[in-house]
Amino acid sequence: MEVIQDLIGKLEALPKDGLFHQFFQLILWIVFILVLSWLIRSGLNRTITDNTLRYRVKKTIRLVSVVLVLLIVILFFTGKGQYVSLVIGLASAGLAFALQEVILSVAGWISIFSSKIYKTGDRIELNGVRGDVIDISITRTTLMEIGGWSNSDNYSGRIVQISNSFVFKGPVSNYSTDFPFVWDEIVLPIAYGSDLAEARGIVQDIASGHLTEYASYAHTHWKQMLSKYYIENANVEPTLSVKLTDNWIELTLRYVVDYKKRRSSKTDLFTAIHESIRASNGRVKIASATIDISGMPQVEVDLKESK
Repeated sequence: MEVIQDLIGKLEALPKDGLFHQFFQLILWIVFILVLSWLIRSGLNRTITDNTLRYRVKKTIRLVSVVLVLLIVILFFTGKGQYVSLVIGLASAGLAFALQEVILSVAGWISIFSSKIYKTGDRIELNGVRGDVIDISITRTTLMEIGGWSNSDNYSGRIVQISNSFVFKGPVSNYSTDFPFVWDEIVLPIAYGSDLAEARGIVQDIASGHLTEYASYAHTHWKQMLSKYYIENANVEPTLSVKLTDNWIELTLRYVVDYKKRRSSKTDLFTAIHESIRASNGRVKIASATIDISGMPQVEVDLKESK
């Protein structure tokens, strides 16, 4: 540092007139800023262990050094101090434009913690990606992705990082905040001619046996929802609806289930229903898609042996 100060002192002692002297000072300041920027960025490798933070700080320092170089170049070529405020204003505007995503991400981070949009451990859907929140940094939210290329509620194995700015750009779905349950449905096609009363009894009995515990917990959580939000009192008990279609009688079971056990609960329900229907000795049958041909044009076939 003393060597640099001595060099600057010697340069200041030189005659102040002449284009060469000004140009030499310009080059010296540019080199000084670039070298100082390089030394700071090199030192970050030893002081900052987080790769993401180190990368962002390096990018910021590099951008600041470029802005300083441009500022010095403008001042040297204009030679007028009144342009300083203009240059600083333009540089600030350019810096804000270049870092707008970072600034919005930091604002999103503040919003996440102040508004409690989600926290680590929650299952959310953000920017079209669904998963469990495993980390919330100052600029990014890290998710352990669920589903992805597979149609399931299991982990895909991919860790996805999403900018916090997306909390302002689209909806944020939280599966586990104040009400850690979701409504799900299963649809059963029952063949016409089946005993509808017995079919409904099978589904209702199995639903009561498998879903009563969920309904009890959900009822407690829904009471807390009513005291916190302006929302109507919902039915969390399993409900069964009947619909007549062209091919079958459609039974739809709607129920509340733990958001982490939606797929496994559906498997248990389908398995138990299938076994009960098989035990009905044909009184209840599962329907399949059929095609009813009501008419065909007359077709003549010539089977004469060709000579």
